[in-house]
Amino acid sequence: MLKLELLGARVSEDGELCLKIRPLPLARRWCLEKKERRYEVEIKESRKKRSLDANAYFWVLCDKLAEETRIPKEEIYRQAIRNIGGNNQVVCVPTAAVDKLRQGWSHNGLGWISEVTESKLPGCTNVILYYGSSTYDSKQMARLIDNIIQDCKAVGIETATPAEIDAMKARWEDAQANKSP
Repeated sequence: MLKLELLGARVSEDGELCLKIRPLPLARRWCLEKKERRYEVEIKESRKKRSLDANAYFWVLCDKLAEETRIPKEEIYRQAIRNIGGNNQVVCVPTAAVDKLRQGWSHNGLGWISEVTESKLPGCTNVILYYGSSTYDSKQMARLIDNIIQDCKAVGIETATPAEIDAMKARWEDAQANKSP
């Protein structure tokens, strides 16, 4: 798969889509080496990836909260996944297919959970599919961490200071800036 950064776009008078992209050498090489086939192109908004430091910090807090509350950290994680918002999709499926869908979805990882709700369509069931934190961008991960910090503080667990959390985010943002061509 070829990944390029889109810097601008326009449509010519004869209907051609013209894209300004980088890195230019990679795009040129693809044009020269491409085979005479039909290709699919997907353009999506670029979003910051989450920090691995932030992920590690989340799990440290999750473990401390599990120790304090005697709730398994896996359950704390799954509840946190349900509570952040913007990380799920509702699908309406034939009722006979619900179990197979839910089993397949859960194989993606610990945070890939699902819930069943009633559908107004006969013979169908709504399934809420939650995406695990491995797919989260920096805003989603920040909400996940903010929620676990709030839960920890509620039971008296010490957390990093706001300055330490900002430093984690800054390290991540610096690493992302250094990756740009």
